[in-house]
Amino acid sequence: MAYTIDRYPSPEAPRLGAMTLHPTPESVSRARRWFLKFIAPYDPACSVEDCALMISELVTNAIVYGRSDDVWFVRVEWFREGSALRVEVHNPGFPVNVQLCRPDAEETHGRGLLLVDAIADSWHVGLSPFGGTVVSFTVAEAWPD
Repeated sequence: MAYTIDRYPSPEAPRLGAMTLHPTPESVSRARRWFLKFIAPYDPACSVEDCALMISELVTNAIVYGRSDDVWFVRVEWFREGSALRVEVHNPGFPVNVQLCRPDAEETHGRGLLLVDAIADSWHVGLSPFGGTVVSFTVAEAWPD
Protein backbone atom coordinates (compact mmCIF):
# COMPACT_ATOMS: atom_id res chain seq x y z
CA MET A 1 0.00 0.00 0.00
CA ALA A 2 1.17 3.51 -0.74
CA TYR A 3 1.45 6.08 2.01
CA THR A 4 1.95 9.75 1.28
CA ILE A 5 2.05 12.91 3.34
CA ASP A 6 0.96 16.46 2.53
CA ARG A 7 -0.94 15.54 -0.64
CA TYR A 8 -3.77 17.97 -1.18
CA PRO A 9 -6.98 17.20 -3.06
CA SER A 10 -7.31 18.05 -6.71
CA PRO A 11 -9.61 21.02 -7.37
CA GLU A 12 -11.17 19.04 -10.25
CA ALA A 13 -12.40 16.23 -7.97
CA PRO A 14 -16.13 16.63 -7.36
CA ARG A 15 -17.23 16.15 -3.78
CA LEU A 16 -19.93 13.48 -3.64
CA GLY A 17 -20.84 13.91 0.01
CA ALA A 18 -19.86 15.19 3.42
CA MET A 19 -20.93 14.92 7.03
CA THR A 20 -20.03 16.66 10.25
CA LEU A 21 -20.09 14.52 13.38
CA HIS A 22 -19.84 15.12 17.10
CA PRO A 23 -16.73 13.51 18.63
CA THR A 24 -18.76 10.82 20.41
CA PRO A 25 -18.75 7.01 20.06
CA GLU A 26 -22.24 7.07 18.47
CA SER A 27 -20.81 9.00 15.53
CA VAL A 28 -18.86 5.97 14.33
CA SER A 29 -21.97 3.95 13.43
CA ARG A 30 -23.69 7.10 12.14
CA ALA A 31 -20.78 7.73 9.76
CA ARG A 32 -21.06 4.17 8.40
CA ARG A 33 -24.83 4.40 7.89
CA TRP A 34 -24.75 7.85 6.27
CA PHE A 35 -21.88 6.96 3.95
CA LEU A 36 -23.64 3.78 2.78
CA LYS A 37 -26.87 5.70 2.20
CA PHE A 38 -25.34 8.68 0.39
CA ILE A 39 -22.81 6.80 -1.78
CA ALA A 40 -25.47 4.37 -3.12
CA PRO A 41 -26.84 6.69 -5.85
CA TYR A 42 -23.34 6.94 -7.35
CA ASP A 43 -23.23 3.13 -7.76
CA PRO A 44 -19.50 2.54 -7.22
CA ALA A 45 -18.09 -0.81 -8.33
CA CYS A 46 -15.84 -1.07 -5.26
CA SER A 47 -16.87 -2.62 -1.96
CA VAL A 48 -18.78 0.13 -0.16
CA GLU A 49 -18.77 -2.11 2.94
CA ASP A 50 -14.95 -2.05 2.93
CA CYS A 51 -15.09 1.75 2.57
CA ALA A 52 -17.55 1.99 5.46
CA LEU A 53 -15.22 -0.15 7.59
CA MET A 54 -12.28 2.15 6.81
CA ILE A 55 -14.41 5.21 7.57
CA SER A 56 -15.34 3.64 10.93
CA GLU A 57 -11.69 3.13 11.78
CA LEU A 58 -10.67 6.66 10.79
CA VAL A 59 -13.62 8.30 12.57
CA THR A 60 -12.80 6.27 15.69
CA ASN A 61 -9.19 7.48 15.52
CA ALA A 62 -10.34 11.06 14.94
CA ILE A 63 -12.55 10.90 18.03
CA VAL A 64 -9.90 9.26 20.22
CA TYR A 65 -6.97 11.42 19.12
CA GLY A 66 -8.58 14.72 18.09
CA ARG A 67 -7.87 17.51 20.57
CA SER A 68 -9.05 21.09 20.91
CA ASP A 69 -9.78 23.52 23.71
CA ASP A 70 -12.82 24.67 21.72
CA VAL A 71 -15.92 22.76 20.65
CA TRP A 72 -14.89 20.56 17.73
CA PHE A 73 -16.27 18.11 15.19
CA VAL A 74 -15.11 15.31 12.94
CA ARG A 75 -15.68 16.00 9.26
CA VAL A 76 -15.93 13.24 6.64
CA GLU A 77 -15.92 14.02 2.91
CA TRP A 78 -15.80 11.79 -0.15
CA PHE A 79 -14.78 12.66 -3.69
CA ARG A 80 -14.60 11.14 -7.13
CA GLU A 81 -11.15 11.57 -8.68
CA GLY A 82 -11.45 10.12 -12.18
CA SER A 83 -12.24 6.46 -11.59
CA ALA A 84 -11.12 6.55 -7.93
CA LEU A 85 -12.99 7.22 -4.68
CA ARG A 86 -11.16 9.31 -2.08
CA VAL A 87 -12.50 9.63 1.48
CA GLU A 88 -11.14 12.19 3.94
CA VAL A 89 -11.58 12.36 7.72
CA HIS A 90 -10.69 15.67 9.39
CA ASN A 91 -10.10 16.37 13.10
CA PRO A 92 -8.26 19.00 15.17
CA GLY A 93 -5.37 16.68 16.08
CA PHE A 94 -1.77 16.92 14.93
CA PRO A 95 -0.68 15.11 11.72
CA VAL A 96 2.62 14.06 13.29
CA ASN A 97 0.65 11.95 15.80
CA VAL A 98 -0.86 9.75 13.05
CA GLN A 99 1.23 6.60 12.87
CA LEU A 100 0.79 3.15 11.42
CA CYS A 101 1.15 0.69 14.32
CA ARG A 102 1.76 -3.04 14.33
CA PRO A 103 0.32 -4.12 17.69
CA ASP A 104 1.10 -7.45 19.32
CA ALA A 105 -1.52 -10.17 18.97
CA GLU A 106 -2.75 -9.74 22.56
CA GLU A 107 -3.30 -5.97 22.21
CA THR A 108 -6.94 -4.97 21.69
CA HIS A 109 -6.37 -1.58 20.01
CA GLY A 110 -4.15 -0.02 17.38
CA ARG A 111 -5.25 -1.76 14.17
CA GLY A 112 -7.30 0.99 12.51
CA LEU A 113 -4.65 2.33 10.15
CA LEU A 114 -3.36 -1.19 9.61
CA LEU A 115 -6.80 -2.11 8.24
CA VAL A 116 -6.87 0.99 6.04
CA ASP A 117 -3.37 0.18 4.80
CA ALA A 118 -4.44 -3.39 3.94
CA ILE A 119 -7.71 -2.50 2.18
CA ALA A 120 -7.17 0.87 0.46
CA ASP A 121 -5.07 1.33 -2.63
CA SER A 122 -3.38 4.27 -0.90
CA TRP A 123 -3.78 6.50 2.14
CA HIS A 124 -2.24 9.71 3.38
CA VAL A 125 -2.07 12.08 6.32
CA GLY A 126 -1.53 15.82 6.22
CA LEU A 127 -2.73 19.20 7.36
CA SER A 128 -6.47 19.71 7.04
CA PRO A 129 -7.67 22.87 5.29
CA PHE A 130 -10.10 23.13 8.24
CA GLY A 131 -7.19 23.12 10.72
CA GLY A 132 -5.73 20.05 12.36
CA THR A 133 -5.32 16.74 10.56
CA VAL A 134 -6.78 15.01 7.53
CA VAL A 135 -6.37 11.28 7.05
CA SER A 136 -7.68 9.95 3.76
CA PHE A 137 -7.79 6.79 1.71
CA THR A 138 -8.25 6.10 -1.97
CA VAL A 139 -9.90 3.15 -3.66
CA ALA A 140 -8.78 2.94 -7.29
CA GLU A 141 -11.19 1.87 -10.01
CA ALA A 142 -14.31 2.59 -7.95
CA TRP A 143 -15.90 3.61 -11.25
CA PRO A 144 -14.02 1.72 -13.97
CA ASP A 145 -14.52 2.91 -17.54
